[in-house]
Amino acid sequence: MRQFESPARSLGDLSADVASKLIAASSDVALIVDDQGVIRDLAFGSDELLREGYYEWLGRPWADTVTIESRPKVEALLREARANAAPRWRHINHPSLEGPDLPLSYAAVTVPQKSGRGKATLRSVVFGRDLRANAALQQRLIGAQQVMERDYWRLRHMETRYRSLFQMTSEAVLILDAATGRLEELNPAASSIFGPEAARPNWLLADTFETNPALESNVPALFSRVSATGQSESVTATLMGGRGTMRVSASLFRQEKTVNLLVRVSPLDGSKQTPAESDAQSALLKLIETAPDAFVVTDLEGSILTANRAFVDLAQVATEAQARGESLERWLGRTGVDLNVLITNLRQRGAVRLFATVMRGQYGAQTEVEISGVAVSEGEQPCLGFTIRDVSRRLLGEVRATGAAREMPRSVGQMTELVGRVPLKDIVSDTTDLIEQLCIEAALELTRDNRASAAEMLGLSRQSLYVKLRRFGIGDLTPAPGEE
Repeated sequence: MRQFESPARSLGDLSADVASKLIAASSDVALIVDDQGVIRDLAFGSDELLREGYYEWLGRPWADTVTIESRPKVEALLREARANAAPRWRHINHPSLEGPDLPLSYAAVTVPQKSGRGKATLRSVVFGRDLRANAALQQRLIGAQQVMERDYWRLRHMETRYRSLFQMTSEAVLILDAATGRLEELNPAASSIFGPEAARPNWLLADTFETNPALESNVPALFSRVSATGQSESVTATLMGGRGTMRVSASLFRQEKTVNLLVRVSPLDGSKQTPAESDAQSALLKLIETAPDAFVVTDLEGSILTANRAFVDLAQVATEAQARGESLERWLGRTGVDLNVLITNLRQRGAVRLFATVMRGQYGAQTEVEISGVAVSEGEQPCLGFTIRDVSRRLLGEVRATGAAREMPRSVGQMTELVGRVPLKDIVSDTTDLIEQLCIEAALELTRDNRASAAEMLGLSRQSLYVKLRRFGIGDLTPAPGEE
């Protein structure tokens, strides 16, 4: 720290009054603190601080006027000042009567002072600078940084969505430099059309199409016109080697200081799919055709458009053509009920899962089935798709209600889930059985498994109680001594 070369000669004639004015003028807050850390005098170089009531610090320990995390800094400042160490500025906060804390930067200097008996005492002069302007500037900087961070992540999310769309779209898309025609980027659909040669450094899209200079409907002329006018255009062009006729569309866009062409290429020879996509679609259709579960596609009214072999077997028809055009209701469950329920749910929710019903064959055979469906509203022909699974073997393995006890719904929610899947009379029967079973269990618990008392409590004979115990499979069915 640079100090005065001759302070005694330069400042020796200063009176206490002048010194106090200099101290007050050199800082926003000036404190005189005794050796006990108590503020004995103070001055404000800022009228704003004086108006806010901070003059009440007078006579209080300095450490009591600051926030709790700033107290160690106050103690360190006074300790260093009494040791005649070089002054250090420390950030200290004072609690405010209103609003945020008051931030000040403090430095302390100890001044020896003689008492009335000639004994020297130590007093510290503490200089404070108002940091509220700096704090406000820092808050603005933090706010601006947060805005930048949000904008940055928003751009990242937009780029992610663009990348996902660019990579997943089935249409071939390429981005070219408008000036040179060089490839900047292409998606997987474009790679499947143009092959590995598109990865060559000097590859040009225009060179892959047959060109007739006499015609304006060629790819190089298209790129030139779009670059000159900025208007989107499209032409029909044929790939070299007779690999197919394509519709080539180009549009211009600017990015910073560069100009690029967005080029879309789609086949016109009867298929809009790339070879890889066509193979994948064919494999999927073969899997559906040979799947063990029945699959059927209908229009929005339930008339069959197509079906696989498993559905033909369930419906007991000779060929899929015999089912085409017929209503699915002809073979499905309760006439006038099940199909309407399915279609209504598909229109409202878009999908239905595990709808329990019965398939009726052409020759009277009935099969327990579960149906899942989905509605496809996009495309030229909206349709409904259903998968039908034969669950009769699964049901045969389960214990029927007429035999041993079966698992019944244990709550209202489970009962309501059965609506549309189980007839109402079965739901009512299960509900009655559930209530009866719960009452018997409660009676046995209250009587500590005394069946005679439980039967009396329920208003049943002991024989009737034993019948119901066997029916529901409750407890040990061997009669207790004295209950035979």
